[in-house]
Amino acid sequence: MKVAIVGSGPRGLSVLERMAARIAERPVDEATDIYLIDAHQVGSGRVWRTDQPKWFLMNTVADEVSAFSGQPDGGPARPGAGPSLAQWWKSVDPDYPGPNSYAPRALHGRYMQFILGTIEENLPENVRLIPVKATVDRLERVDGSYRLTFRESAHLTVDRVVLTTGHTVPEPTGNQRRLAEYAAARPSLRYIAGDSAADMPLDAIPAGSPVGVLGLGLSFYDVMAALTEGRGGTYEEDGAGGLVYRPSGSEPVLVAGSRSAMPLPARGRNQKHHDHRYDHMLFTTERILAQRPHGEISFAEDAVPWLLAEVELVYYATTLDARHGPGKSAAFVAEVVAAAEDGVPDVVAIAAGYGLGDVPRIDLDEQARPFAGRHFDSPEQFAAALTRALADDLAHAEAGNVDDPLKAALDVIRDSRAVIRSLVDFAGLTPTSHREDFLGWYVPRSSFLAAGPPRVRLRQVMALLRCGLLRIAGPDTRFLPDPESGRFAVHSPYVAGSKVLVDTVLDARVPTPDVRTDPHPLTRSLVAQGIWTSYVNRGADGDRFDTGGVAVTEAPFHPLDKDGRADTGLYVLGIPTEHTRWFMQGGSSRPGFWTDFVQNADAIAADLLTPLRGAVPAPAGAALAR
Repeated sequence: MKVAIVGSGPRGLSVLERMAARIAERPVDEATDIYLIDAHQVGSGRVWRTDQPKWFLMNTVADEVSAFSGQPDGGPARPGAGPSLAQWWKSVDPDYPGPNSYAPRALHGRYMQFILGTIEENLPENVRLIPVKATVDRLERVDGSYRLTFRESAHLTVDRVVLTTGHTVPEPTGNQRRLAEYAAARPSLRYIAGDSAADMPLDAIPAGSPVGVLGLGLSFYDVMAALTEGRGGTYEEDGAGGLVYRPSGSEPVLVAGSRSAMPLPARGRNQKHHDHRYDHMLFTTERILAQRPHGEISFAEDAVPWLLAEVELVYYATTLDARHGPGKSAAFVAEVVAAAEDGVPDVVAIAAGYGLGDVPRIDLDEQARPFAGRHFDSPEQFAAALTRALADDLAHAEAGNVDDPLKAALDVIRDSRAVIRSLVDFAGLTPTSHREDFLGWYVPRSSFLAAGPPRVRLRQVMALLRCGLLRIAGPDTRFLPDPESGRFAVHSPYVAGSKVLVDTVLDARVPTPDVRTDPHPLTRSLVAQGIWTSYVNRGADGDRFDTGGVAVTEAPFHPLDKDGRADTGLYVLGIPTEHTRWFMQGGSSRPGFWTDFVQNADAIAADLLTPLRGAVPAPAGAALAR
């Protein structure tokens, strides 16, 4: 039996860990070779490789991250029982900063290497793990097996293949293509396409050069760090709760912007235990599906009202506890839950009855677009408004994700991902709702409000704004060629006098995966052969939405070919299936319980091992956490 796992980031490593854990529980008789293949670093992959700089940080606290499918049990670390990232970090670093710290991505890559070594040490003699550092450019079926062709001109034939490939860099389209072509015709200009900041050609940007940075999400913070700390600058405490940036003189000047003009808000200071699980009281899969027992779901009509009610419930309950002491919200919560028996409760009206009529409502649009509808007479006026918004967000974040009403409420969005997946995945929504309500409206707001960086990043933004090395242009920032000057122009139509000429435009947004346009040779090979197809959400009324995600079955996620048949020797998990399923970029599970991250990996592991020993049940206690 020969199995190839192509892509050894967190998804591929999780499949391998679950295979090893299952083999330890029930050994296989047949000799088995497992090829773990990665083009960058076997065991860590590209995004988590160990040679990247320390200033690229995770955005999840270390105590909430584990790549083992079980907690330590007093015995040695092994597949199915091993330390979380925080526990391992503490064991290897005398300067370990604590469980609620944000680890550098390279450190998480070292943790993954530890897991890989632990897996290899615990495999029985008849199971071999064979690491292969190579790029797979082609996969084809050959006489019931699969032939992999490597860019390095070698070949490998195996019985099963797990494809857990990560992000690729798509060809630019639309305005990005226009900017790229404009730069290509002018040697003094640069256009840098969206990618992991660790792989962008940032060293080519000269000191003092103005750089237009498109996007203010998580990748923006990576780019910001690389072009400041990465150029030798340092931050110092200013004695008043802020930071002062000390330039090295090697930095460029960043002119950034996005639709919102607000850098991604900070995660609230973590106050939750690593195995915290939020129990939904209003927004549940069962409640939403009961509304549409025989039909497709409209996300805007059937799901959003209940989700917002859940967010508001936590917001007002936390406010009550903050004003009157812990536990004072119990009667309010009970009244809201009782009202839900008759439909979506009016949480705001019920809260007013408890003396909270003066508390402003949570508006997701306003939170995600804080400057929408406003015009500014000058860049200075906008900068003042931005500084106030950043300071306000930091104050909320410092108060914590349990004690602060706003951050606690927004954490509900993060804690609702599994419920949302149960509604959305595999065409759970109508095609129009999938495309417009969910991907068009909800996903950008969810990404903005529930996936923020460590608080220190916003403190750094404020320091850079003060010293002049960072400027944010304003709402609905435009990045355009400027033929008159022969450069690029960055400006906001809502900020008078905001136009700035720059020599580089850098796309600091994560590329959206799309099997139809992915230029990687492996993807193109699979599509050309009809092995991979794009998943189409087909509505009962004839409407359709071609998602761009790889079409797969439900667990164990076999791809569906051009004739709609499942290829049971192949498995596809993670980023290639984004939009067929949702939030496939998630890179870890939690210690203490199985999330669907491990559940998915285990389903594939069980199916891979089935030919060797018959059906294998899931381990006890492996229920999907919602």
